[in-house]
Amino acid sequence: MKQDKVVAAWLFTLCFMVFGLVAGGGHARTIGAGFAIQSWAPFTGFIPPLGPADWARQFALFQQTAQYQAHPISLAVYKTLFWPMFLDRCWGRLMALVFLLPFGFFLWQRRISFRLAAWLLAIFAAGGAQAFLGWLMVETGRHPGTLTPPPAYAATHFCTAMFIFSALFWTALTAHNPAPAENAGFLRPWLNASVTLILATMGLGAVVANTSPEARAMVQLVHQSAATVTVLAVLATCALGLRAELSPGLRDLLLTLGGLVALQFLLGMVTLVLDAPELGYVHELNAVALLATALAARHKVSGRFLKKAPQKLFCFPGTFKHPV
Repeated sequence: MKQDKVVAAWLFTLCFMVFGLVAGGGHARTIGAGFAIQSWAPFTGFIPPLGPADWARQFALFQQTAQYQAHPISLAVYKTLFWPMFLDRCWGRLMALVFLLPFGFFLWQRRISFRLAAWLLAIFAAGGAQAFLGWLMVETGRHPGTLTPPPAYAATHFCTAMFIFSALFWTALTAHNPAPAENAGFLRPWLNASVTLILATMGLGAVVANTSPEARAMVQLVHQSAATVTVLAVLATCALGLRAELSPGLRDLLLTLGGLVALQFLLGMVTLVLDAPELGYVHELNAVALLATALAARHKVSGRFLKKAPQKLFCFPGTFKHPV
């Protein structure tokens, strides 16, 4: 893949838009708006209710949900749930346009190869499947006894979004710098493990966030155990890298990675102790930033130049010598 910073900027914009979808979806979940819109119109759904008849139709569909039947609300309250979900769906449609229009232009200009085009179309198809999965999740709201999105749907929906984000972000990094020559190949397996653990822990966190309080204890325990392993692995990776001779860019990424993983662990513990959904929402957004930083650090060491790891991970100042 050749360097093209314009294409990279386009792909980074798409990454930001995926982050926006996570923010919008997380906000909708936090306020209990996941089942607010019980209709799916992929091509005309960007048109909001234009009058009392439209609002009555949308509200009548919502009244068929178990959530409404368990906790009836007025039309005025329903509107406060409707708009966050509506804006989230419109953001997804806007993202499709931001993908397709530049994609066609860049392909026509031959700024992207057919191989890259096929890869990007696969990501776009995954985005379409993600949208359909989101509708299936919302449609479960009319199933008897379903008061919140089922964990299997919600966690799969979130994890798929993170894989799409990771694919876009890695491709954007490659378009910006196709062959990074960072002299730290020994960090590859450590960063591979860090990225894998972060993704796995995020998936478990999505299950926890969408599991009822009555059944949350065991899932929460598994998530906490995975989070502990992840934070130790990431901090060890950062410590190992910072003991070596690295470029300023990679050192900054590792310092940021260490700070974000510590913050993530702290946010998780405070959210659990205070039982604060709002902090859980911040916890979710910070996880995406943490994943992006880990991917950026891993991309930095994807060049061909290798150097051995430091002989000692922990040593007193003045005793460390980097191997030659």
